[in-house]
Amino acid sequence: MTEKNWMLATFLVCAVIVFGNGAHYLLFRLLGRSQTEKQRRYWGVRQHLAMPARAVLLAIGISVVLPLVPILSVSLRVEVEQAVRVLLILFLGWLGIGGIYVFQSILLNRFDLAAADNLRARRVHTQMQFFRRVLIGIVVLMDAGVLIWSLHNHDLWKYGTGLLASAGLASLLLAAAAKSTASNLIAGLQIALSEIIRMDDVVIVEGEWGRIEEITSTYVVVKIWDERRLMVPLSYFIETPFQNWTRRTSNLMGTAFLYVDYSVPVEPLREELRKIVSQSQLWDGRICGLQVTNLTDRTMELRCLVSSRGSSESFDLRCLVREKMIEHIRDNYPRALPTLRIESHATEAGELPASIPTGE
Repeated sequence: MTEKNWMLATFLVCAVIVFGNGAHYLLFRLLGRSQTEKQRRYWGVRQHLAMPARAVLLAIGISVVLPLVPILSVSLRVEVEQAVRVLLILFLGWLGIGGIYVFQSILLNRFDLAAADNLRARRVHTQMQFFRRVLIGIVVLMDAGVLIWSLHNHDLWKYGTGLLASAGLASLLLAAAAKSTASNLIAGLQIALSEIIRMDDVVIVEGEWGRIEEITSTYVVVKIWDERRLMVPLSYFIETPFQNWTRRTSNLMGTAFLYVDYSVPVEPLREELRKIVSQSQLWDGRICGLQVTNLTDRTMELRCLVSSRGSSESFDLRCLVREKMIEHIRDNYPRALPTLRIESHATEAGELPASIPTGE
């Protein structure tokens, strides 16, 4: 092998690297110019496609110039071409998986979970997470099939057929041994189609209030209000009753109970409640009411019923109603707060008052 052949081979390899990286730079430069700042931030084209695209371009370049390299023998050239072909197939599979993530980002960018009425957004986010995993599995299987087909080895095909048969038998044994895993996978499909839970749903699970943060192929992550995470198997949501506060809509009604003396006038309190909620952005303007819901031997129970756009707003609005209503009663009807009355009979020392009200 002459020095001239080595120089030509080195030149061809360097040319592939330079032109491959140059084409990659121009391609993503044009993509970046055609996108807005928001699209570049949320679509993730560079994040998911930059590395696999560069690898594909370099593999294609090497496969193109490989026949021109003069220092390779025929047998070595066949082996190198086979290796480059295998790498190209793997890189194309990598690129396909990145394309799935970009497609998911483009689709989900139209559905904002932070919107006030995010029912459709939660539905699309939940279903897309499941179908993304299905699509990635299909790409991996197709890539493996193309990879085996590209080897053109009859013995490998024979061994592969036997391996597939063994895998079918092993899958039956594993299905019997891993019943819970299989049930979780089936539950994941049921959840994606029936939509009993979605991303960002507000749920009560095992007595804990939280939001659906993540739905994987086997379990669900529930973010508890105090930043803890509750890991729940997917089959739990199929087999066990639970509360979903945002199944149809995120709007909720909340209650605040007041316990006051019988002497308090109800109508002025009802007007004060309307005034309080009308001045708050937490109220959605649908429901506002105050009713006497119970009577005891000492107090009268008042229920303040108000509506809001979501569970967090409902909790804050209920707290606000309690604070403002108690403040109003204390300032305007101080004797209407619950009191304890003690009745005493006359004694030899003199007569005591018939009843002595004392603060409770």
